[in-house]
Amino acid sequence: MKILNNDSQRPSLNLTPLIDVVFLLLIFFMVTTTFEKQAKLKIELPEAEIKPVASQTENLTISLSKNGEMFINNTQLPNNQRQSIVNALQNVANEDREMQVIIRADANVAHKFVVRIMDVLGSMGFSKVSMATTETTSDS
Repeated sequence: MKILNNDSQRPSLNLTPLIDVVFLLLIFFMVTTTFEKQAKLKIELPEAEIKPVASQTENLTISLSKNGEMFINNTQLPNNQRQSIVNALQNVANEDREMQVIIRADANVAHKFVVRIMDVLGSMGFSKVSMATTETTSDS
């Protein structure tokens, strides 16, 4: 009488369903993850004691680095001359002069750049202009 050896037929584990589940989880996490919008340049904002007011409309953000580089909604301008600023603002805002404009100027930026931005905004008819600041820290 011949006895069969069951060791020759080893049980196997099918990995296909496991791989499918891992890929589905990966796709789920990729779709549901929210990414924080990061600016292209690092700006050290000046301090102020007034709390910011939340806005529900679309904002136009103008960022100024301490060496004079200008960004409008995270798009760098080729230079910081008046005509470049006017052209970039017309491209972004079109005819909407009621748009909230936030100026994010580095605390160490030359005053002339901030004045130039405010002058261009005023001449183009923007009236809702604010400066971005950070809260003051108590040094007492």
